[in-house]
Amino acid sequence: MSNTESAFEYIERPPLDPTKKAPLMVLLHGYGSNEKDLFSFASELPKKLHIISLRAPLNLDYNSHAWYSINFDADQNKFSDLEEAKSSLEKITIFLNDIIDQKNIDPSKVFVLGFSQGAILSYALALNTGKIPYAIALSGYLNEDLLKESIHTNTDFFISHGSVDQVIPVEWAQKAPVFLNTKNIENSYKEYPVGHGVHPQNFYDFRNWLEARL
Repeated sequence: MSNTESAFEYIERPPLDPTKKAPLMVLLHGYGSNEKDLFSFASELPKKLHIISLRAPLNLDYNSHAWYSINFDADQNKFSDLEEAKSSLEKITIFLNDIIDQKNIDPSKVFVLGFSQGAILSYALALNTGKIPYAIALSGYLNEDLLKESIHTNTDFFISHGSVDQVIPVEWAQKAPVFLNTKNIENSYKEYPVGHGVHPQNFYDFRNWLEARL
């Protein structure tokens, strides 16, 4: 068993034509979820995509996983375990490099889609590695504490958020396009009238965005 196979549990949908170099989409679920959650999108996404949905490494409960811990202080303020987050980022980066090498992947068409905690990691993954041309960040925010000193600016982002999100305030999400614009990084930002979830129109919008880039 290779390091890639043992680094993460994952599920995948091979592309319709495995003989051609395929665009890759990697799915990163949110806190307390698992690899089956975002994989529910797979049947509605273009058949030429090779889709891989990863399970986060921390076990919270049965079928419940996280990329990093979220802790509370005495005043019930939330804070993220940044060292665990950076460890997950490192593991995902190694996994991606191995997958691109081992499978018939077109490295110019690598997409990462993350929801919530997975979206937070998607920002850092793209900006830190420079190897992710396209990123979809759903219901997350850009945590600058996870960014390296020198970032890459070659990713095109689709960002969306619920205007009444009760888990991650929409104001946090709105800071991402401001940051990206100051770095001249391509991005599209949209809000939808939902809480911490994906509005049906949101799905169609990011699918259209994705199809235009395949």
